[in-house]
Amino acid sequence: SDKIEDELEMTTVCHRPEGLEQLEAQTNFTKRELQVLYRGFKNECPSGVVNEETFKQIYAQFFPHGDASMYAHYLFNAFDTAQNGSVKFEDFVMALSILLRGTVHEKLRWTFNLYDINKDGYINKEEMMDIVKAIYDMMGKYTYPVLKEDAPRQHVEVFFQVLD
Repeated sequence: SDKIEDELEMTTVCHRPEGLEQLEAQTNFTKRELQVLYRGFKNECPSGVVNEETFKQIYAQFFPHGDASMYAHYLFNAFDTAQNGSVKFEDFVMALSILLRGTVHEKLRWTFNLYDINKDGYINKEEMMDIVKAIYDMMGKYTYPVLKEDAPRQHVEVFFQVLD
């Protein structure tokens, strides 16, 4: 049994990231910060790649009072730039670099991509509603003040009125 597990573990595809120097040049992180991020990533994802199910499980830990699965799904798709169902360390660290230390324009472009679920270059009311509902679900029912059932829809209506 142990021998079979060992063989399975050895056949699991392990992904090694690009050189640290290259990632340092492509991101707003120092070499030391990248090493710390990589250690944390490998700790959660020993194969060096994370699939959507594992991503959802990790993300859910941060929102114990809500259901983060739908928002994690949208977030995973935004991280999965190759759209191949997996997120490598490079994908993760590039997105993190934009979100934490990118310019306002870079952050807006990344967030637009997150909200543009069907990737047609537009965010319509349905997409906005899906994302906002996912955020409300993630925050859970124990928010203060207590939110009304139609709060996501009202939120989206006001948003579109302001922008339109």
